[in-house]
Amino acid sequence: MSASTVAERPQQREPTIEEYGRMTPREVRQVMREGRFTLRTTRNVALGHVQCALVVLPKSLAFEFMLFCQRNQRPCPVLDVTDPGDPEPRRIAPGADLRTDSPGYSVYRNGVLEGYRTDIVDLWQDDSVAFCIGSNTSCDLALRRAGVQTERNRWVLKTNVPTEPAGPFHGPLVVTMRWLTPKEALIATQLTGRFPFNHGAPIHIGDPAALGCDLQRPMMGDPVPEIPKDVVPVFWACSMTPQAVAEVSGIDLMITSAPSKGLISDLESDKVCAP
Repeated sequence: MSASTVAERPQQREPTIEEYGRMTPREVRQVMREGRFTLRTTRNVALGHVQCALVVLPKSLAFEFMLFCQRNQRPCPVLDVTDPGDPEPRRIAPGADLRTDSPGYSVYRNGVLEGYRTDIVDLWQDDSVAFCIGSNTSCDLALRRAGVQTERNRWVLKTNVPTEPAGPFHGPLVVTMRWLTPKEALIATQLTGRFPFNHGAPIHIGDPAALGCDLQRPMMGDPVPEIPKDVVPVFWACSMTPQAVAEVSGIDLMITSAPSKGLISDLESDKVCAP
């Protein structure tokens, strides 16, 4: 294709957040594949569909990471695993390409974050295996329908609670903290318990110190201000746990989703839960 042909191609605009919310997962993934997705987060995108965090590893480490996920199902509920060298998640998003169809990737080498990518085509190998891990963001629409706010007062925090190791994989549990009213906390606990593939019910409600959270150094968001008296901190296991594990485990090359940027699967959230 000539340079003039590329220059003549009309530039498509990026959808608005309202349009993103109404789009199908396939439509959203196409925007991502074309490099047009610029939002800070995939929250509120293709509402009602399951979002997934990604972990990409060589086949030689895939069994031990699967074992790690089996031993730590709350933060790492696996929804799909690709065959070695195949970037298509055939169970949850047929036709998708995990090298390009997620809006952001974090690349870790020897435990150090090398940087963020919008695609990993050049890093994908013939023995690469991808894990798709359910995200709590998938429950947001169900929470809203039940009268629980989802748009403010949420942070991602490391804890001092250790995960159960498997092979070289070990590290701290990461949690999502939301501030909710007592009524919202009760509703959210009952509702998210129906979504075991999206972390399930909260693992803790109350004082963050019980989990050893450093409120001044969240993995996402600004430092946590003083907790108001009319809200309750509620904590869910978080699919960013593999990123903390990547830092501690020191794997030669471990690729994860970039913070708050998940793969949009074809799965409908309301159909991946208990009645």
